[in-house]
Amino acid sequence: MQSTAAASVSASAIASGGGARSEPARRPGGLRVCGLRGESPACPSLRISQAPARLAVARAAAATNGAVAGSGGFDYDLVIIGAGVGGHGAALHAVEEGLKTAIIEGDVVGGTCVNRGCVPSKALLAVSGRMRELHDEHHMKSLGLQVSSTGYDRQAVADHANNLASKIRSNLTNSMKALGVDILTGVGTIVGKQKVRYGKVGFPEKEITARNIIIATGSTPFVPKGIEIDGKTVFTSDHALKLESVPDWIAIVGSGYIGLEFSDVYTALGSEVTFVEALDQLMPGFDPEIAKLAQRVLINPRKIDYHTGVFASKITPAKDGKPVLIELIDAKTKEHKETLEVDAALIATGRAPFTKGLGLENINVVTQRGFVPVDERMRVMDADGNVVPNLYCIGDANGKLMLAHAASAQGISVVEQISGRDHILNHLSIPAACFTHPEISMVGLTEPQAREKADKEGFEISVVKTSFKANTKALAENEGDGIAKLIYRSDTGEILGVHILGLHAADLIHEASNAIALGTRVQDIKFAVHAHPTLSEVLDELFKAAKLQPREVPDSKPSQPPQPLLKVLSFITALLSSPKRDQQR
Repeated sequence: MQSTAAASVSASAIASGGGARSEPARRPGGLRVCGLRGESPACPSLRISQAPARLAVARAAAATNGAVAGSGGFDYDLVIIGAGVGGHGAALHAVEEGLKTAIIEGDVVGGTCVNRGCVPSKALLAVSGRMRELHDEHHMKSLGLQVSSTGYDRQAVADHANNLASKIRSNLTNSMKALGVDILTGVGTIVGKQKVRYGKVGFPEKEITARNIIIATGSTPFVPKGIEIDGKTVFTSDHALKLESVPDWIAIVGSGYIGLEFSDVYTALGSEVTFVEALDQLMPGFDPEIAKLAQRVLINPRKIDYHTGVFASKITPAKDGKPVLIELIDAKTKEHKETLEVDAALIATGRAPFTKGLGLENINVVTQRGFVPVDERMRVMDADGNVVPNLYCIGDANGKLMLAHAASAQGISVVEQISGRDHILNHLSIPAACFTHPEISMVGLTEPQAREKADKEGFEISVVKTSFKANTKALAENEGDGIAKLIYRSDTGEILGVHILGLHAADLIHEASNAIALGTRVQDIKFAVHAHPTLSEVLDELFKAAKLQPREVPDSKPSQPPQPLLKVLSFITALLSSPKRDQQR
């Protein structure tokens, strides 16, 4: 769509594969942690440097440690199956570490995010944002602007999304080629320990060996049973991003990130939208308070209605002059409720891991609902619960956090490990964003999750909020609708979660996510200085509003001087009252 602190390399880390660099001593035990809340030191970011001199030094260091091509008889130090954002991030970091790296891609470089997800959707949302602003006559007049008429060219909008995806795809491909990553075309299959076979249909397959393998095959849209996809009137986000039409009335099944973003696009371009949500409330994955406000801002004022607590048990595409038919049943009783007739239906019910055909059965690995089982270090686990040596899985394929930047972070973490430095990624420090207008972003726990954790572990939490209506920059933009919410431990100041709804929320969240990653507490971050007037002051005010519990004061008793002081005082008193002293006077 988007760490470190360690001791010298342990023998077990070196044995696990890859070359190790000489580094200053860090945490005892050789563990590098980024964002392990409560005790993590400052974590410098893992930058992907393209400086040739630095790469030469890294390669030389890796060669010294036996990680060069051919070391131990392997073709590569690292082979990555899947060239999406996760695979790309892992490949670039591996090259920086001096590892000979290959990446296998059976489709096109960039994966879902670049070609059918984050990137083209942001192009469409950029258009919807402009259209929404130009259509808001009151907003424009308040800024002293007059707009006589607005319109759009559907094909030009679609071309903008496609061109952006092509540009980013080209950038990713060129960056890997420039750094010496071998891009191998074909479908990758694991055929044995540290062995991968790849090839295209109709062409001879090739087999390569690798010291370490990363699975990064991503995901595909999930389509529930009973829904017939024709790609024209009933479709997934893959088809919707092509914007082949703008229906007058479209039903969106699912009100998560994908559904919300497309409702923003379609309503801005003139469509009426009906949400179909299986749970009892819209936006079930969001903090409830944020979801309630988002409904007031993003749903209620627009041409959107909704049905909650229902399943779309059957969806039939439009044909022979008939509309799309959607049969709704009660989510609990499974009784038929009604049938909707609409022009189109977008299925936005989440994503499923793309892990078929990987050859996992050859290494005794059994998927769980399609996801590859991994431990906290992204190491693949076999059917007996044992770690499969030298095999890792990152991104949507492992299901830990289905976000492109999470996949990239996991890939970098894995490369750290195979380079000889143990590393654990704190997933609670990874932010998420919904690019509606206004945007929604979040990191860490929701308030209900935080309260559940507090009840289990025996501590208290506090919640503070600030409004965009008090922010100068937001008011200058006439964009005062918004809120920021902080959830924290009132005894220690630990940040548990931050949620934002408002202008540029997706950009603002990173101060909070980095604070969680670095273990920064509210009593420290409240002294950070923010430029004025900027939207960042929303978080400045949020952190300053946090108050910690007063420290307990022991029961008041007459204080007694320390024993040494008592002895001194006794000596002075005795000296002053002695008869000899009186005689001397």
